[in-house]
Amino acid sequence: MENTSKVAIVTGGGSGIGRASSLKLAEDGAKVVVVDFNQATGEETVDLIKEQGGEAIFVQANVTDSKDVQNYVNKAVETYGRIDIFFNNAGVIQKFAKLADVPEEEFDRTMNVNVKGVFLGLKYVLQVMEKQGSGSIINTASTAGIRSEHSASAYSASKHAVIGLTKAAALEYVRQGIRVNAICPGGVETALTAGVTESFKEGGYVPEEVSTMRIGRFSQPQEIAEAVVFLASDKSSYMTGSVMVVDGGLTL
Repeated sequence: MENTSKVAIVTGGGSGIGRASSLKLAEDGAKVVVVDFNQATGEETVDLIKEQGGEAIFVQANVTDSKDVQNYVNKAVETYGRIDIFFNNAGVIQKFAKLADVPEEEFDRTMNVNVKGVFLGLKYVLQVMEKQGSGSIINTASTAGIRSEHSASAYSASKHAVIGLTKAAALEYVRQGIRVNAICPGGVETALTAGVTESFKEGGYVPEEVSTMRIGRFSQPQEIAEAVVFLASDKSSYMTGSVMVVDGGLTL
């Protein structure tokens, strides 16, 4: 196990990629701080970790609230003494529409969670890791962050911003022993993406790859979790500022 005795924080840990990664990190030996806005699903993830013999706690948080972010960071340090891994994963998908038809409130909501939430997580976790002189951070971007997505201007802009934050943090903290990388999933079968096809239809566009990924299917959250565990571990010790695409060939 590559992450034995390490302490990991996972935001959006109550479902989808966050839950799968929490379970996989725990399986790999890490103690996990599961962070989610939804108390029921977050606590369920903790229960699943404990059932498989792992150690975890739950902290409820709104990732756009700096006090909540400071609280989950402080809880991790108070409980386990350090933060070795931060999977900065919580995010939302916008309601699909062409740019001129996107309500201002929807743009603000998407940017607030996907960009400000990631920024705040970085801001407060980096302070802890800098004192330690070590740490690995993985931000969840998207294939929408390396290309455009039809009817998803706000989402695409937010994920481009996540990659920008990843590279900025990697550059600024590399000499402090902190690595910062991003993952770019393509289509993933989660509750968050379950309504994507219908939402695209409502926006007047259904791209071919929604129903037929080049590999022939959407990914499972567990497949994305494998990439997260790799980036969290010392096996990726020479990687920082990298953008790892896990998309079944979608962007080829």
